[in-house]
Amino acid sequence: MAEVAVDVSGEMDPPINSTKPRTFPSFLQFPNEIPDPKEWIQQQRQNVRPWLVFLQSSNFRFPPSVPRLGKRIIRNIEYFQANYLFVFLGLILYCLVTSPLILLALAGTFYAGYKINQRHLHNKLVLYGKEIPLAHQYVILAVFSFPVYYLVGAHGAIFWVIGASIVIITLHAAFYNVEALIPKTDDEFPLLEEV
Repeated sequence: MAEVAVDVSGEMDPPINSTKPRTFPSFLQFPNEIPDPKEWIQQQRQNVRPWLVFLQSSNFRFPPSVPRLGKRIIRNIEYFQANYLFVFLGLILYCLVTSPLILLALAGTFYAGYKINQRHLHNKLVLYGKEIPLAHQYVILAVFSFPVYYLVGAHGAIFWVIGASIVIITLHAAFYNVEALIPKTDDEFPLLEEV
């Protein structure tokens, strides 16, 4: 037999894995760039699930086990993310309507910001021979607004909205049986299933 010489020199690159494993659920992923607010709000409005499905009482069930509870919460938050955002905004609106002093303080701040913007368009604010940029004027307005917000109780309202949102969203996500709506996919941890 004749000896065959095969050249095996060179470098090999490992194959590129196109799907990288997700370490966090999609609702915990941070965006790489700041989205356009109008586009983001429009996208959230399109992703809202029907409210009758969201509130359907026949789909509320106790989770069968503790490991399934965590998976159910994560799955519900991913599926109803836009609905939960509107629940949060509704609680903020409720808090503003029931706290007229906070509403009045916010209206005063927005009116002052509008007046600052109008003045900046017509003639620039000059202090000690230097022009003050519009962004700095807004910062000064915010610094003077925070004590007013504190006096009218906005800090308590903020914590109330955050706490009420966490409780309502967690309770809905824990007891809503999303498997009745969307078929169950293969879980990442099949050994954690109940026996």
